[in-house]
Amino acid sequence: MLLSKIIGNNLKYLRYQTGLSQEKFYEKYNLNPKYMACIERGEINLSVDFLQKLAETLNIKIDYLINFDNKKIIKYKRVDSKTK
Repeated sequence: MLLSKIIGNNLKYLRYQTGLSQEKFYEKYNLNPKYMACIERGEINLSVDFLQKLAETLNIKIDYLINFDNKKIIKYKRVDSKTK
């Protein structure tokens, strides 16, 4: 798995644990939600300096962002609005 995808997945997992939307979660830390959404999707390769700054901002260790853990993979379940 690419490092950018691992970082994105770990960020997404951290956000899901808080129960906040992307917008609310990243605004809480004064981060651009649209930019962070691209990071969550693994579309952006981040510099080491940005990773360090991001970890400090989120008050987590940098290894939380870069370590792969199968337990952190978010399973998506789409719900059809017509079914109840």
